[in-house]
This record gives sequence, structure tokens and C-alpha cells, in this order.
Amino acid sequence: MPLASMSTSFETDFQIGNTKYPEKIIGTHGLRKRILKRGISWQTPFPGDEVEVHFNGHVEGGACLDSTRDKGAPFVFKLDQGEVIKGLDEGIATMKKGERAIFKVPPNLGYGEAGSPPLVPSNASLVFDVEMISWSSIMDLTGDGGILKKITKDGEGWATPRDGDEVLVKYEVRLENGLVLSRSEEIVEFHIGDGYLCPALGKAVKTMRRGEQAEVAVKSSYGFNPNGNEVPTVSNFTIQLELVTWRSIIDITGDRKVLKKITKAGDGFEHPNEGSKVKVVYTGKLEDGTVLEKRGTNEEPFEYITLEEQINEGLDRAIMTMKRGEHCLVTVTAEYLSDHDSSDVLPANSVLHYEVQLIDFIKDKPFWKMDASEKLEACEIKKLDGNVLFKAGKFWRASKKYEKAANIVEYDHPFTDDQKCLAKGLRLSCYLNNAACKLKLGEYCEASRLCTKVLEQDPFNVKALFRRSEAYLKITELEKAEADINKALIIDPNNRDVKLKYKELKDKQRVYAKHQAKLFSAMFSRMG
Repeated sequence: MPLASMSTSFETDFQIGNTKYPEKIIGTHGLRKRILKRGISWQTPFPGDEVEVHFNGHVEGGACLDSTRDKGAPFVFKLDQGEVIKGLDEGIATMKKGERAIFKVPPNLGYGEAGSPPLVPSNASLVFDVEMISWSSIMDLTGDGGILKKITKDGEGWATPRDGDEVLVKYEVRLENGLVLSRSEEIVEFHIGDGYLCPALGKAVKTMRRGEQAEVAVKSSYGFNPNGNEVPTVSNFTIQLELVTWRSIIDITGDRKVLKKITKAGDGFEHPNEGSKVKVVYTGKLEDGTVLEKRGTNEEPFEYITLEEQINEGLDRAIMTMKRGEHCLVTVTAEYLSDHDSSDVLPANSVLHYEVQLIDFIKDKPFWKMDASEKLEACEIKKLDGNVLFKAGKFWRASKKYEKAANIVEYDHPFTDDQKCLAKGLRLSCYLNNAACKLKLGEYCEASRLCTKVLEQDPFNVKALFRRSEAYLKITELEKAEADINKALIIDPNNRDVKLKYKELKDKQRVYAKHQAKLFSAMFSRMG
């Protein structure tokens, strides 16, 4: 081992107590530590980190061991990888940058009963004077050593890119023999998840902070894409990588049909909600660059009310995620352009690209600032708006209207008894209508939750039982669906919709029973 050769001797401060810091016991196997000099940070290295130390060592009461100070060069090794004796692995793991300490290592954490002849006899304790110079964190990104990342320059902040984000990087790829295989002549831009260059590049970039530089060691199994011919797939290689910056790509609708890329961060934490009056500047272009619409200027921004169908749904929803002063690029696919002013002249499957700037916004009057009559009136208006949208097949917007309406009258303590009765009716109606929206949107768990809220206050509400059973059927909760349908039939035995739902349930139960029987039959045949 590197620590087992003769060198100069030193006086051990551990033995004579020449330090103001008390001795500590490290771990449970007898390792002792006395600090000579405090470190300059709070951080300590992690297992796998590459540490750089100076040390002197000797057998307690015996021969001197190696000394990096005599050699004039520090010792570099990977922590907790068996490259030094166990006592040094455990002790150095407790050290901070700039710290110097004396460690007394018991035989069981050193060379044990065998010793290391001729210098280290059997069952010898060892004493080391160690100074922590620095360390480089090494991350195993795959858990199997296939991609190892060592930070060579710290980045800024704490955030890292996510799948789909647009990253700007510089890189150089070298084989183990030093041959350069690929190099970015200038800053390269790509989306994480697109498989640019090789799988290892995307995995590494997702762990990096803005401005960070790293050395990434890659085994051939995580190498270049099969269709790439620049690198032999049998070769291990190293990537020198710098994350210059990145732009977050936000999936507004959850189906990647409305995407937002922030080009300039906004201020604060607030963003517009449903009913906000916003001031924006935006330009919409087709994919060939043709300008289709342009609204507002910095001097005279375009003003509109969110979720009032004054602009297309995709852009509206994206603007509702923006902060004051934010600039972004928004991509809207055809599905969210159906209500667009020019939708009748747009080519089939059109995609619009918007450059958007949110100048300012004023949120709708909060319901807690309304008196009782204002709340009831506002709730009724929002509900009616939702009904119109639902009939038009605009279920997401309708859901938002019902949600806002229900929130307005959720707390009825300022109401009179008559107003409380009216508020309850409005609230339950909004829950039920919103549940219908959620069923249309495929959000079945949310639909069942809304129906449950109704049934908690009105246990015999047939419409709530019917819609909850519909949600349960969609997620194959057949027993729960049957319980709701049976209860609804007891309350209203002639309800045609409930009868049809009962028939649908029985059909599903028969299909499920056949499926289960087939599974059991296959299982028993294998056992035989």
C-alpha cells in the first residue's frame, strides 16, 4: 500500500497532547482523533470522492512510515474504495477542507494480526498526522459505475435542468489513450431526452448547475448512440463537460401540446389566476415564420381577462403560469387553437409559436373581500359561465369556472340562514358539474373526490352516486361502483341513466371474471 514505506519521523501531538482541541472517538471500532487545526468550511467528503491530503505516519512506538511532506507532493485517492487502510478511510471522511488532525488507528482498522512486514508488526496501532487539502466529488450516476462524474468547477445556485429542458453546453470527448473523438467548436444547444451525442451526456447534464464544469468517465455500455459512428462502442471514454446555461421547458397542459420556454425570468412569485386582468405583448408565427397575429407594445400592452375566451386556450393557459416581467416562447398545437380567431384559415395540424412578454396583471377581486350578497352573485355568474363552456365542449375552462365558483361560497359563516341554504345548493351544484368536467377530462380520481364531497353533505344525491360510480368504473373499482349504483337504484329505481350504468357494470364484471378465470387456469396448468 502507498502508506507502508520508510520515511522521516515526526513528534506526535496526539501522544503529548499539544493541542487545544479534545480527543474524539470516531465510529465504534476504536479510531481516535485529535484536531490540530480547524477546517475552513462545514462540508466533509462523501464515499467515492477523490481526496487530496498531506500526511506523515508511524507505527506507535516504532518505525516511521510514508511522508508526503518529505516528497513534496500530496497523496490523492478515492475515499472508501479500499485504496488506503480502513482507519484512514473512516478518519479522513470526518475532515473539512484545511483541517489538520492526528489519528490513532487500532490494529483492526489497520493491518491487523498479519501486519505489513517488515515495517508494521502484528497487531500494531498506527499514528497519522493528516492535513486535508481538498477533494473532488465523484458521483456514480448509474449506480453501477457506468457513468462517474467529478466536479472540476462548481456551478451557481442550486437548480439543475430537467427532462425536456433546452441546455447549452461545451464538451470534449477523449478515449482512454487520449485520442479526441468529438469536440464542440462552439456552444451546443439540445433538449435533454433527445439522445444528443450519447446517453451519458444527458444523464450528466441533469445533475449539473449553471456554469458547472465536470469530468465524466463513461463505460462503453453507456457510450454513443447505435447510429453514431464517431466512437467505437467497445471503448471507455471521458467527457470534459461544461453546462453554460439552460432554459426550462414547461409542459403547460401535461400532454406536450402547449410548451413554454422561459427566455427571461420574471419577478416575484405571483402569476395571474382565472379572471385576472393582464397586460401582455405577444407575436404569433407559423412554423415558416409567417406572422399571424401581433398584439400590444411595451408602450401600449394588449389587455384582456384570463379564461374569458379572448385569446386561444393554449396561449391563455401559458400566460397564467407567467410572472411579472417574464419573457417566454410558447408553442401551441392545433388542438388548443380551435377557438382561435383565425382557426378557420389555419392549415391543418398547424402549430403556432408565440413570443410573449407579461407586462403586468391585476388579480380578480378575492372572494374574502366580498360581502355575502356579492359572494352569492359572483358564484352564480361563474357557475353559469361554466355551464356555457361545458355545453361548448370546453371542459378544462368550465372546470376552472366551477372550481372558482365553489371556492367563493366554500365558507358560509357570514351568511344568514337563508343565504347558507342557497350557498350550499350552489356549492354542491358546482362540485357535481366540476365532477362531470373531470370525467370528460379523464381525471377520474378527482371526479370521485368531488362526488364524495357532495355525498358527505347530501348522502342521497343520486347524481353524485351516479357520477362517482362512473369514475369507479373507469378505474376498475367494480365493488365501489356496484355499491354506488345499488344505492342510487334504491333511492330512484326508475332512473334510466342509473339502469344503463348498472348494465355496464354487469358487463364489466363478466369480462373481469373471465379474465380472472383465464389467469387461474394458466397458473394451475403451469403448476401441473
